[in-house]
Amino acid sequence: PDTIRSYMTIKPGDLYNEEVVDQSLKILFNTGLFADVAIRYENSGLIVFVVENPIINRVDFEGNKALKTDKFEEEVELRPRSVYTRSKVQADVQRLVELYRRSGRFSAKIEPKVIRQPQNRVDLIFEISEGPTTGVSSINFFEINCSSFQTPFLEKSRPILE
Repeated sequence: PDTIRSYMTIKPGDLYNEEVVDQSLKILFNTGLFADVAIRYENSGLIVFVVENPIINRVDFEGNKALKTDKFEEEVELRPRSVYTRSKVQADVQRLVELYRRSGRFSAKIEPKVIRQPQNRVDLIFEISEGPTTGVSSINFFEINCSSFQTPFLEKSRPILE
């Protein structure tokens, strides 16, 4: 209760003001500590309902062979004992996908799996399907005769390799 009170802009003894209550609700939600927040005015008092986000118990990576787990641990922001949110998980998935793209694996897929544990904790497992490396089999150059296009902005291109 003290943590919630510390974030609220409306205090005991203040006159009820819907804008201030709305601001308190937004501040509480934006802390990232809560999955849901509701404030209700009842019997000349405010009742605050919160659903806490779980705490991450462990983070693990499964299916990675091309890239070492150490690389992933450097890249992701979620750690054990941090607050779990879907948006943070999606941001970490994007970081991992980008890591694979930089290593030439454009078809890598990463699925986060959440395993609920007692005491509002979760294990977060990133299930990885690396896919093959993407390579360039050939590079072709073509000369474009722009006179066939009816536009004054294009000129005849010159061969790139002579």
